[in-house]
Amino acid sequence: MIAGHFGLAAAVKAGRPAIPVWTLMLATAWLDVVFVPLYLSGIETVDGEGYGGGVIHADYTHSLVSALVLAALFGGVAAIKLGREAGLILGGVVFSHWLLDLVVHRADLPILPGNAGDLPTLGFGLWRLPAVSAVVELLMLAIGIGLYWRAAAKRDPKRARTLGLSAAAFGVATLAADLLGV
Repeated sequence: MIAGHFGLAAAVKAGRPAIPVWTLMLATAWLDVVFVPLYLSGIETVDGEGYGGGVIHADYTHSLVSALVLAALFGGVAAIKLGREAGLILGGVVFSHWLLDLVVHRADLPILPGNAGDLPTLGFGLWRLPAVSAVVELLMLAIGIGLYWRAAAKRDPKRARTLGLSAAAFGVATLAADLLGV
């Protein structure tokens, strides 16, 4: 779903041009950024492979409560550096990652960190239909980049074309890599 996350960040950038694009891209991927060191240390794992084929055991970074905490921390730092409104928006973008993952993941998203209490895990499982999931992700990417391009074209058409094409190429490459399991 990483390309879909980037599509959402592009859509937010269209509505909030003052927020630096790099902060939106970092915010939308923040749960995965925090996941990487835990994955590399064996604390969080992935079983299976391929686009949507893995069951992700990200019991700390991708629990509902952890996502809220990570969103609040990211948003708090952003509020200090970029202002209250940007902090709230960026915190929301961080949490949107969990909401989008809820749609695509199998039921592997815990409520509490470490799946404390062994509560039921969450996930609607769109990844069980890889073609449908890929189309949804591509649509999110296209809509986000389209909104971003339209907003940017009002300010600087030439720059908007370059940035829009670059964002589209990056997004499609990201989705292709995800689909190919790279």
